[in-house]
Amino acid sequence: METYPNHTTIRNWAEDDRPREKLMLKGRQSMSDAELLAILIGSGTRHETAVELAKNILHRAHDNLVELSKMNLNELMAVKGIGQARAITILAALELGRRRNESEVLIRDKIRTSRDAYEIFRSTMGDRPYEEFWIILLNKANKVLQKCNISEGGISGTVVDPKKIFKISLDHHASSIILGHNHPSGVVTPSEADQRITKKIRDAGAMLEVTVLDHLIIGENNYYSFADEGTL
Repeated sequence: METYPNHTTIRNWAEDDRPREKLMLKGRQSMSDAELLAILIGSGTRHETAVELAKNILHRAHDNLVELSKMNLNELMAVKGIGQARAITILAALELGRRRNESEVLIRDKIRTSRDAYEIFRSTMGDRPYEEFWIILLNKANKVLQKCNISEGGISGTVVDPKKIFKISLDHHASSIILGHNHPSGVVTPSEADQRITKKIRDAGAMLEVTVLDHLIIGENNYYSFADEGTL
């Protein structure tokens, strides 16, 4: 992209540099993150183009789309030039992207490896700024019956009630379950509390004939599998 003088409006840019026109001429794959975000923003301000506003937002997210997906309405509106309507548009687009990814993952409805379970959990809570605990319910053929949210907590933990887990499991006639929770810090090493609750749920499942196949700790781009590590 060419460099333009300060405060030049997008209308004065070369046609194939304007975000909307560039997408039509060259396709969406040719677009930078800032250019795609600029299309959502729609227009600039008196002092900055939509692309410059988009770059300001991305800078606050450390130029990382995962970090951007964690921003809330107030954080987006804290960027000069981003009002409520623009912030809502951005949040809606990010949520659609998350749901699209979640729908794509659920097509692979049979769990064969810990990676399959990770993909399901990651699409749900991989970018959450607080801890969540989920379970995947499976039938005898390891096909996914449902995934369920068990609890939500803060940055450093969430309360898990085994009674709730097994009530849901029995209500859905699950033969086995996979546990999963995220660590917003990105560090996936299990804590002592993680190890204790895993053992507690595993032992309860054995009594009820609902096998706990694994417990995954989800980071942004990695995970820890109790089963893979031989710690289940």
